[in-house]
Amino acid sequence: MSSLLSYITTVSTMRRQASTSQAIMRRRSCDEILFMIFLFECGKMRATRISQMPNVQDHLLGWNIPQDHMELVHPHWRGFVAPGKYWHIGMALVYFMLLVMSFVGNGCVVWIFSTSKALRTPSNLFIINLAIFDLVMAVEIPMLIVNSFVERPVGWELGCDIYAALGSVSGIGSAITNAAIAYDRYRTISCPIDGRLNGKQAAVMIVFTWFWAMPFTVLPFAKIWGRYTTEGFLTTCSFDFLSDDQDTKVFVGAIFAWSYCIPMMFIVYFYSQLIKSVRRHEKMLREQAKKMNVKSLVSTGQDKERSTEMRIAKVAFTIFFLFVCAWTPYAVVTLIATFGNRELITPFSSMLPAVFAKTVSCLDPWVYAINHPRYRQELTKRCQWMGIHENEPSGGGQAEAVSVTTERLKNDDA
Repeated sequence: MSSLLSYITTVSTMRRQASTSQAIMRRRSCDEILFMIFLFECGKMRATRISQMPNVQDHLLGWNIPQDHMELVHPHWRGFVAPGKYWHIGMALVYFMLLVMSFVGNGCVVWIFSTSKALRTPSNLFIINLAIFDLVMAVEIPMLIVNSFVERPVGWELGCDIYAALGSVSGIGSAITNAAIAYDRYRTISCPIDGRLNGKQAAVMIVFTWFWAMPFTVLPFAKIWGRYTTEGFLTTCSFDFLSDDQDTKVFVGAIFAWSYCIPMMFIVYFYSQLIKSVRRHEKMLREQAKKMNVKSLVSTGQDKERSTEMRIAKVAFTIFFLFVCAWTPYAVVTLIATFGNRELITPFSSMLPAVFAKTVSCLDPWVYAINHPRYRQELTKRCQWMGIHENEPSGGGQAEAVSVTTERLKNDDA
């Protein structure tokens, strides 16, 4: 810029001295020189700015994915600017906290429910099974944390397939296990004498939940139907819901019905029938007590037992509600991306529902810790550092006979 100012000063002096036609011609030449110098200086400044600017192409999503593995990144994601390093670090910290909560909470559930004699009942096998599915979800979190620090999927195709398969098994398995818990609660409370599941029946249903989770996990993994690919920040993987072919649309519709709609219908049906049964039973008891001119036909022990079972049913319904809140946003995102306006799907709008989906696996065990009476008593005995205090039930032997989930009701005539 200093050379530009000196040239401007010189040319201005020459113009003031010009008075003849020759001077006029000289002045025109000076104007042309001045204009050329101005363009030259502006060009240098612009070139300097451009050289100092980052390469925009290097900061779009997928910039650090080699060409050999670029098929992991759908073209839809490549049009978005890659999130900053701080977003990845923040995501890693969030998932680390979820990892600790999940391993501590679900580990305690598996440990206490499987070792406590009072809790080792057929129905509680479903609770253990749900905790195992939640732990499967937690197993993939360390992979996500590593992916966040390197800003890409570690292991490329194989790493992405393993990550997505773990999430698929956990999500679908948790959904159908919630349906099994709803069925068990319905039978336990509606038919307390002869409707409860025995150990063999519960074991068969648990095996069924694992078989239910397998088809839409194995098919994409083996590339038979559908496939696993990156999503969001390209640090998580799921089934492909962005490809525009008919095969992908049918796959997304099928997995949505299999993993979300069908379990949801079972859950809603069994809990609605449970509520109807409880209301019908209470109405019948009130009418009978009125005819006999007594306050209640239910003994204190029976009342406590039924109250305990209802409290556990509320816990199960709370977990179902959390499952709906956690997985519905993710289901909506996949449906919009497949059948709607995919321009609405951004890395952030797809990443946040994925976080919510992981959250439910960490919250389930803490719901038990807050609401499950017998589980709280065991935590009070074994994990005093948690600060949980639950009084022992009064009533001696009768209280011990009261099942938290599936022990048979005592026969009043016995």
